[in-house]
Amino acid sequence: MTRPAVDDHQRRARLAHRHHLAPGSAINDIAVLADSLVGLHSSDPVTVFLSTAARMASPSIGAIEAALYRERTVVRHHAMRRTLWVMTPTTARSAHAASTAKVAVSERKRLVKMLAVGEGIDDAESWLEAACEQVLGFVRGERETTTRAVGEAFPELRVPIAPPGSPEGTSFAAHTRVLLQLGFEGELIRVRPAGSWINGQYAWRATDDWCGGPVAGGDPARGEVEIVRLWLRGFGPGTVEDLKWWTGWTLASARRALDTVGVTEVGLDDGSAALLLTDDLDPVAQPDPWVALLPGLDPTVMGWKRRDWYLDPDHADQLFDRNGNGGPTVWVDGRIVGGWVQRPDGTIGVGLLTDPGAEAKAAIEARAHTLETWLGDTRFKVRFPAPQQRSLLA
Repeated sequence: MTRPAVDDHQRRARLAHRHHLAPGSAINDIAVLADSLVGLHSSDPVTVFLSTAARMASPSIGAIEAALYRERTVVRHHAMRRTLWVMTPTTARSAHAASTAKVAVSERKRLVKMLAVGEGIDDAESWLEAACEQVLGFVRGERETTTRAVGEAFPELRVPIAPPGSPEGTSFAAHTRVLLQLGFEGELIRVRPAGSWINGQYAWRATDDWCGGPVAGGDPARGEVEIVRLWLRGFGPGTVEDLKWWTGWTLASARRALDTVGVTEVGLDDGSAALLLTDDLDPVAQPDPWVALLPGLDPTVMGWKRRDWYLDPDHADQLFDRNGNGGPTVWVDGRIVGGWVQRPDGTIGVGLLTDPGAEAKAAIEARAHTLETWLGDTRFKVRFPAPQQRSLLA
């Protein structure tokens, strides 16, 4: 039987609608928006807010903060590829089972080694277990607890440790890694930042208290299936290679989940095969023309390993750093056409790498002006800048 075909125009149409970038697809329900993208990258704190604002009908910092800290319909949690995400609690539970639980095991071993080798602690495992119990008990007794407060409460946990092979003189206090470890294990969760929304230093709460129940403890196989289903719904068609890269899983885990979720092979324009959910084969309507300015590490930018259908390969080294982190990008009708930066005076500088036409240029200029106005006096620096940004700041 001939496999269905999904050409690049259809892939871009799916991206526009499923990622709430097409005209008329913007929404204000941040939980629905987050699930549409599986999660919002949060390694750079500004990404969450700029990614969400780019897809909202009425962009509002207050609405995003309310979803995170008052309504708690989305939460921060480490998951796929050890990345910090903002997800709905339900998706965070699936992601923890599928990814974070494995990360927690390897991170605990790494921390024990640092304590034993770097500090010469005889029974590092017991030391760490006791430290975790102390910190968790303290956080459960507080409303919102900062890393600094934990260090002041337990000075004996402030012993300096350093990763193996780190430069001489590089170290950090052990209690900071204890908090991180409890986050990986699903016992603690990051809540409000110190200062404004661009700050990445967060207070901590016990996960059970904040989420009304645990994040850890789910079935890994079921978690993998739920994450794959969400990813294919939002990012399909995708290849096994895309999924493996995006999740950071082994090839066996990716294939096992795909075998369970129910997929159909489709043909792409380049002659290769990709996968869609079997109940999601109907074509979507082509959207009206659209433009978007998306931040660094935006989920749309980072959703696939093979990007030729939305990014000219000759432009990749201008918009992605050596580690594969995507910088701020300018989109026209489902393709990346350049990048952008916020300058020290607050203006948005755009650098086009291809000519999208006069109408698209005017729309980009208008979108940049809207973003300038929305940001107001707020100034931020991209945590993982793309090479192009240096020239835009010059």
